[in-house]
Amino acid sequence: MVKKTAKALVLFSGGLDSRLAVKLLQEQGIKVVGIFFVLPFGGGCCNDRFCAFKFSQEQGFKLYIVDCSKGRNFQEYLAIIRKPKYPRGTGMNPCIDCRVFMLKKAKQLAKKLNADFIATGEVLGERPLSQNMKALRIVEKEAGLEGKLLRPLSAKLLPPTEAEKQGLVEREKLLDIKGRQRKKQIELAKRYRIDFPNPAGGCLLCDKAFSLRLADLFKHRKKITPRDIELLKIGRHFRVHGKIVLGRNKQENDMLEMLKGDNILIVPEKPGPSALVKDKRDVEIAKEMIAAYSKYGKGREKFDKYRIDLVAETKNKGKGERER
Repeated sequence: MVKKTAKALVLFSGGLDSRLAVKLLQEQGIKVVGIFFVLPFGGGCCNDRFCAFKFSQEQGFKLYIVDCSKGRNFQEYLAIIRKPKYPRGTGMNPCIDCRVFMLKKAKQLAKKLNADFIATGEVLGERPLSQNMKALRIVEKEAGLEGKLLRPLSAKLLPPTEAEKQGLVEREKLLDIKGRQRKKQIELAKRYRIDFPNPAGGCLLCDKAFSLRLADLFKHRKKITPRDIELLKIGRHFRVHGKIVLGRNKQENDMLEMLKGDNILIVPEKPGPSALVKDKRDVEIAKEMIAAYSKYGKGREKFDKYRIDLVAETKNKGKGERER
């Protein structure tokens, strides 16, 4: 019989799987507390703190938000992106190291809250890099959670955790979902009568063009700020003596104005892209780029050699879902 006072800290992304993990535990009378991470590059299924918070309010559990987009958490997170212990995915994404990072933070919070165990919405085989059997074991070991991390959606396919052995959770009421298909999860969502967000753009670290920009930033800057990361998300990026960023529309031109800081911002006299210039030696070539990338401009190809984010077509394009 499950102890009604059992408390679980759930790694909550806001996506369908983590919502179901919450419901499965609540169904057993377990008190759920959630932990949501705001990551500088996005984080998969939802990554919307407001959407996640709304669900926590509807389902009656407290949600702790860990902001990794600034401050010490930002620098810690950036360090594992720069130099991960385990292999990356399709781009700069070190999914296993990222998971370990979050679970270590969750472990610290669980101790403060006197939570009996930690749970996630992970599904065996759903993500090729980070949710295969070997990766799940690595994550547990690296996070110091061997035998202590419950994955309710795939629990019957995994060794029993301490929480199950101690009777805090009824193993028979947990699930045996495996693979990338979401059919079972969608059926469960209907049974629980819960809404869930459509998958968002995912982690930017999986995007090859963005990954080239980030690798270039790591190469040229040791101390990186949140503003540097936000700048990577907009415009066309070039490197001559320093970085040049061209806006692609009015919204991005306005964002360059907001993010310029101590950099030089060149605003075109006629309709066209604004240019953010980090090295004054590049001002003249930036003006040429503005002309080339304006509505009636020509000769863009001559600047391709400076482009940071040009990615050649690959044979694997379109094959399967990329790791996020």
